[in-house]
Formats: sequence, structure tokens, C-alpha cells
Amino acid sequence: DFVTNISKKLSPPLVTLLSSEPEVQYVALRNINLIIQKRPDILKHEMKVFFVKYNDPIYIKLEKLDIMIRLTSQANIAQVLSELKEYSTEVDVDFVRKSVRAIGRCAIKVEQSAERCVSTLLDLIQTKVNYVVQEAVVVIKDIFRKYPNKYESIIGTLCENLDTLDEPEARASMIWIIGEYAERIDNADDLLESFLDNFNDENSQVQLQLLTAIVKLFLKRPTDTQELVQQVLSLATQDSENPDLRDRGFIYWRLLSTDPAAAKEVVLAEKPLIAEETDLLEPTLLDELICHIASLASVYHKPPTAFVEGKVGLKKMLPARAAGDTDSDQEVAGATIIPEPGSLIGDLLDMDIGGAAVPRGQGGAPAPDLLGGGLDQLLAGGPPEPTAAGGSNSLLGDIFGMGGSAHAGYVPPKQVWLSADKGKGLEISGTWSLRSNIIHMEMTFSNKAMQAMQGFGIQLNKNSFGLVSSQPLSIPLLNAGQTLDISLPMSCTGAVQKMDPLTNIQV
Repeated sequence: DFVTNISKKLSPPLVTLLSSEPEVQYVALRNINLIIQKRPDILKHEMKVFFVKYNDPIYIKLEKLDIMIRLTSQANIAQVLSELKEYSTEVDVDFVRKSVRAIGRCAIKVEQSAERCVSTLLDLIQTKVNYVVQEAVVVIKDIFRKYPNKYESIIGTLCENLDTLDEPEARASMIWIIGEYAERIDNADDLLESFLDNFNDENSQVQLQLLTAIVKLFLKRPTDTQELVQQVLSLATQDSENPDLRDRGFIYWRLLSTDPAAAKEVVLAEKPLIAEETDLLEPTLLDELICHIASLASVYHKPPTAFVEGKVGLKKMLPARAAGDTDSDQEVAGATIIPEPGSLIGDLLDMDIGGAAVPRGQGGAPAPDLLGGGLDQLLAGGPPEPTAAGGSNSLLGDIFGMGGSAHAGYVPPKQVWLSADKGKGLEISGTWSLRSNIIHMEMTFSNKAMQAMQGFGIQLNKNSFGLVSSQPLSIPLLNAGQTLDISLPMSCTGAVQKMDPLTNIQV
């Protein structure tokens, strides 16, 4: 009862929005499209407000048409069909095409009105308007698939307009109808043979449908169509460069030559009826979009992750600070590595993360989401999920785009972190990698000075990730001109301090 009452209250404000300017109408219509997929009863009595006006922009017309079909029922089908037939005489070609297809969708959705819809389509075919005839043929094919062996009496009318069909989808649909009802069309072989004259110039969709239709015809009337099937199999397997067509031709050829009975079971098998609504969103996606009503996601009909960059996979938590840590900046003497834009560490700067300070939980609890969240967290409507069993290293691994898997994955090329002129002859290049769920600092030390170097050590200042080395840097002696590669394992167990920028790591 509560849902019913709320639904009744939703209808008037939604209808009111449709009296606004076109841009607002479009946003409202896109949201309404989602709402009625979830709860069609909300606007089931408001069909008239979605009727198209003569001065509506095309994008409004098409959206209204889509909603009209979703609201169509046995109670209002007569009214809807009358409108659609009128729309089919408009001058806007795209709108007319969609109107004709909408009549076919009505026939599929409301079975009791199918015959009336077919009659309306035949009336439109009699207008001899080329694009109207072609769209009508396409939707009649779908009606035949929904109601087999029910409306074959109109096939003769369709065949009369065979020569006017020049669009691939319309030609393919007509060929399918001929092949499906070949035993009831006396000159089916002549009709299909007429398509073979320009077989190599046809669209692949038409070629595939023609191959299947002629094989169907052969299985139904083998005595007088043997030459025709040999011709199409030869064209498909020997003269075609389309692998799909060639493979289908070889399969049919092998079936027909080895086991015609099996070929009959495969090619002439009973087909499943098509669904009433083929353009509905997946239930899981629809539920997600309903949560984002009145946002861009509900206008695009896509989840936020599909069009918001840099917000994927960052719902992680920072480790707790060690006891006794303070927020004061405490720098350790040594070289400060500030990577150039484009380096791997620099790529971390692409993360769009706000926040003026690192929030703390009570009693030393883990700090709230600092790295992740952002738009994803806001849209999800809840706090970030706790880190998985992969440990704190999985946090930095996700940030580096390496996931939590055990394999090394992609390792970016090394960048120069410390040039020789700034390091008094010592050049350090480096990158980051993930191996066995452990972050490694991959470094190359090059001694470009005139004398040997020794006494190496490494220490990381407090940083946003709590990143510290897991073991000492082991370089006993680096001779002049020598180059040495070092892989230093890291962990995220150190002190955490928010840096500005967040991804600044000082060594």
C-alpha cells in the first residue's frame, strides 16, 4: 500500500515536467524511461501526455515514442495505433521509421491487437513510400517470429514489393520470410534466385540470410532446387572472402553431403519465440540507474563508472597510524625525488582526491577513506569497503593499477629519479612493480663519477601510503662506470601523513 500511494504521488510532478522547455523535457523523459521500466503502473493512465506534438524536436519525439510503447496495453492500444499510423505519414524520415517499428512492437507486446497492427502495416505498405515499405517488411518478419503460421496470407503482398527493397536489413528480412515459408510460396526458388545475380555485391547480412534460405528451400523441396543450392554453396565457399559466410557454407555443405536428416533437424529446427520487450535494460543495471535518478547516469542510461574517469577500484582504507605519530613534518636528510609528469609515481597525481586533512577514527581506528571514495563513494551511498585479505600491500597495488593478483603484470619503463648532475655523479632510475602481492621499488644505480661510491642507505619520509622499505638497501660498493639493478621490497606499515600533493614520496 505504501508503494502504491507513493506511486500515485509521483505521477503529477513527472507529468508537469513535460510542459517545460525541450532540454528539461528530454532529461525528464530519459528519467521517466527508467522509472516506468521499474514501475510501469506509475504512468499507466497518462498516455496522452506522451503523444508527439508537431513542434517537438526530433530527440523529444523519439524519446516519447519509446515511452509510448512501454506504456502500451490492451486498454489503450487502439489510441496508440491511431497515433502511430498518423506519425508514419510525417516528413521526418527517422521519426517515420521508428513509428513503423513501434507498430510492430505493439503487435508483439499486445497479442490481442496483433491482427490490427498487421492490418495497419499493410495499409502503410500500400502507400508505396520506399522507406515505409522497408521498415514494414522488417517488423513483419518479427511478427512472423512471434506468431508463426498465423499471418502467412500477407506474404503475397510483401512479395509484390520485392523489387523496391534496397536496404540490407529489409532485403535480409524478406529473404528470411521466403525461406521460412518456402513450401507455401510457389515461385520461392525464382525469388531467391533473383538475389543470386548480385550475390558478391550484397551486404554480408543479406548473403548469410540468402545462404540459409536456399538451404531451407532445398530441404523442403529437394527435387527441383538441387542446382540452386549447389550454386549458392559454391559462391559462399569459393568466391567469398567473408570467413563467417565461408564457414557457414562449409558446415551446410558437410551436413547436406553426409547426413541430410541431421541437416534438416539443424536448419529447420523449431525456433524460440522472440521476447516482447527486447530493449529493456538488465535488471541489475536498471536497479543501479534507479539509484542515480536525476544524475547524468540516468540521462546516459549508463553507470557512472562508464563515463567518469579515474574512479574505478579505489574503495580502500589507509592502515592505522602507529601509536605516538604526530602530524608534524619530519624530513630526513637525503635526496628528494619529485618525479616528472608522466613517470609512474607522477601518474598517481591523476587521482582526483580531495580532503583538507587526514581524518582519524576514535581509539586509533583506521582513518576513513582517503584514497578512494570520491564520486564512486558518494554515488554508492555508503562508506568504503574494508581492505581485502591481501593485506596493506594490495592498497598500493590497486593504486598502481596492478590489482591484487600474484603475477607481476605490466611494469612501466624506468624513469630518471635522480640525475647525475644533481647526485654528484650518481644517477638513479626507477619504477614500481608488484610481484607476489608485494610492492617493489625497482631501481638502477649508475656511477658516472670518477671514483667508487659506498655507504648506501635508503629511508622514506612519512607519506600518504605509509610506504617504507622492508629491508635495508644492500650495495656494498659501486665502482666508477658501474651500473647495478636493485629490487627493494616495500610495505605499507609505516607512519601515515597526508602529503600535498597526496602522492609525493620523499626519499
